[in-house]
Amino acid sequence: MKCRHCGGSHFAPFLDLGTAPPSNSYLAEAELAKPELWYPLVIRVCRECLLVQTEDFAGRETFFSESYAYFSSFSQSWLSHAERYVADMVTRFGLGPQSHVVEIAANDGYLLQYVKARGIACLGVEPTKSTATAARAKGIEIVEEFFGISLAERLVAAGRQADLIAANNVLAHVPDVNDFVGGFTRLLKPDGVATFEFPHILNMIAENQFDTAYHEHFSYLSLLAVARIFAANGLRVFDVEKTPWHGGSLRVFACRAASAAHALSANVKTVLDEEQAAGLDRAETYAAMQGGALEVRDAFLAFLIDARRKGLRVAAYGAAAKGNTLLNFAGVKPDLVAAVADKNPAKQGHFMPGSRIRIVDEQTLMALRPERVVILPWNLKDEIMRQLSSIRDWGGKFVTAIPTLTIHD
Repeated sequence: MKCRHCGGSHFAPFLDLGTAPPSNSYLAEAELAKPELWYPLVIRVCRECLLVQTEDFAGRETFFSESYAYFSSFSQSWLSHAERYVADMVTRFGLGPQSHVVEIAANDGYLLQYVKARGIACLGVEPTKSTATAARAKGIEIVEEFFGISLAERLVAAGRQADLIAANNVLAHVPDVNDFVGGFTRLLKPDGVATFEFPHILNMIAENQFDTAYHEHFSYLSLLAVARIFAANGLRVFDVEKTPWHGGSLRVFACRAASAAHALSANVKTVLDEEQAAGLDRAETYAAMQGGALEVRDAFLAFLIDARRKGLRVAAYGAAAKGNTLLNFAGVKPDLVAAVADKNPAKQGHFMPGSRIRIVDEQTLMALRPERVVILPWNLKDEIMRQLSSIRDWGGKFVTAIPTLTIHD
């Protein structure tokens, strides 16, 4: 194993979750009679550059296929977040009709629709056919490819340099992080800005969020590691903000290293100091994550077995990748969880990978009248509890497993 950034070969342990199928590879009913491919899910930290990363056992096309089923627009709170982001960037950087905005991993157009509505020229880069098609249906121009230096240079040659590049929840999803970041350096205008949002590993460790580990996440990011990667590829971090998304994320602002247009914010030092105080500058700190994952697994299984013994029907909500990590690490099957409900029609009627639990719509979930509903995407807990509040009419209760098993009255 070689570090995907620095090429080092010395690693410390972080998480070993056994084996799992790709978390977004939902099964059609006809596929239940066929075997699934499971890959080791082992994550280590590079002792040289402190990048936390999965050990690779398959190429990115295995995990980001043309039928990729994650659509950003099914969360209203995430849409609101995207709309606020656009408004903030327009104000802060003076974007207007003369500007050009590019989003890397544009998904279904959840964010660029707000850029387009302001009359600002925009372009999305999205490699998965399913979501790219949905974005085009919104009138958004999409390049259906994986992003890197080669694509960036072609876009520059076509006159598509960017004043702003947005990259939400994609930096962790790229196997060749140097090629990916190098593409931003080339695609930005001389004083352009790139923003990257990603779950902060500081929160992952502090809140025991081990279920955010899955094969599509090639890296787990600290500002310490990201600043090094950016500097090595011609970018300079000049600001950082904290957001509550995905259990606690960072929004990092970067520009070309040669640009003098963006002053260094004190926020950068503040976050770096927090990471160092938490020990993220020492590889040995990361090993404690494994024990927390085992505790959650054991408590979750004990809850499900106890519920079955008591005759309580348990269902789940949110056919999310993090839910698949939890279910497969715990070895959960349909005898313990009757169904998983999800808003996304692309997932309904399919089955969760590995656990093979049926995915249903909300109406079917309500017809089951479960006494317990496990919220798998715990980061959307409040939104989901409001959405499904009527389960309390028959005494139903919500359950979350992260950071500890909690039954919500």
